[in-house]
Amino acid sequence: MPAPALPPRSVAIVIGTRPELVKIAHLVRILGPAAHLVHTGQHYDAALSGRFLTELGLPEPTLLDGIGGKPRAVQISAALAQLDALFTEEQPLAVVVQGDTNAALAGALAANARGIPLVHVEAGLRSHDRAMPEEHNRVVIDQLADVLCAATEDNRDLLRAESVPAGRITVTGNTVVEAVQEHLPAADERAALLAAHGVSADRYVLATAHRPENTDDPAALAAILRELASLAEELPVLFAVHPRTRARIESAGLTHLLEPLTELAPLGYGEFLALARHAAVIVSDSGGIQEETTVLGRPLVVVRRSTERPEAMDAGFAELVLPGREIGRAVRRRLADGQAGLRHLAELPSPFGDGLASQRIAVLLGALAAGRAERELSAAA
Repeated sequence: MPAPALPPRSVAIVIGTRPELVKIAHLVRILGPAAHLVHTGQHYDAALSGRFLTELGLPEPTLLDGIGGKPRAVQISAALAQLDALFTEEQPLAVVVQGDTNAALAGALAANARGIPLVHVEAGLRSHDRAMPEEHNRVVIDQLADVLCAATEDNRDLLRAESVPAGRITVTGNTVVEAVQEHLPAADERAALLAAHGVSADRYVLATAHRPENTDDPAALAAILRELASLAEELPVLFAVHPRTRARIESAGLTHLLEPLTELAPLGYGEFLALARHAAVIVSDSGGIQEETTVLGRPLVVVRRSTERPEAMDAGFAELVLPGREIGRAVRRRLADGQAGLRHLAELPSPFGDGLASQRIAVLLGALAAGRAERELSAAA
């Protein structure tokens, strides 16, 4: 599947968070000069986003102003206004958005307002949980999109059930597969990293927590930290502390619960993958980690009330629990499976595709742009 020949900066790729950067990076590289990366600044700082741009080999983006840290409605409206001005000045042949962030919704609305074809990468995810802002974002984006790149057959079926025309949907796989395959460090680098953290392969827990349902509720946050602290009595628990999570821990007076844990500063993508690859169990509320663990072949305990990625559960990689003692019970069940359990997961294919999603999406973009150019020539004639 060769890369399409597209004019420079003809495909606007709108992102706003670090997970979006990770998942869209390979597509940006395939498109080369045709890709115009636009960062809304929803999550942007030089230490984290800047580091990810460098690590992922991405060009400097066009960065919007005054969006990070604002309420959801302000983020969307401010990004929409700036994107509309940008697309008026330099109209792309197509706009690409990834996932379900506020940045993705703003990009979708801006494309729709200007009549620019919209491509939604990771279309069709549904948690059926209306309390999640992301659920509203993804439903609206899918209704606006001209090309919907569904990661799985189940995602396609959910879209069809919402009356999205079949001709707009293509099952491409999820771009996370190639991201993990490309950025997982080599075995010797992983071994050195584990040694630097003082842990042994298959003998530690890796944990993250950042979702508002867990961090904005002091009782839920305390329950998660207590369970991690209890696990730390049995084996090391590496806790990658998101800056937002740290702020919530401090404001709730829960810093003492961090003492039994090994705190990690924000990690680069390759470093995180290396630690996840050799963790005995991962505990997280992240959506992306639910996908990444299926490529790494590691067990995951998902601390959430709902998930838009049931494929990871159905395939046996993950299970869903609420904050509280069920976290520890679920982790200990996975630990009891031992090496046989880890070998079993390592042999399972990821339900999220074969690592060719970005190439398929690039081909779709080429066809979309060619069709638009042909229509414009016909109209001019």
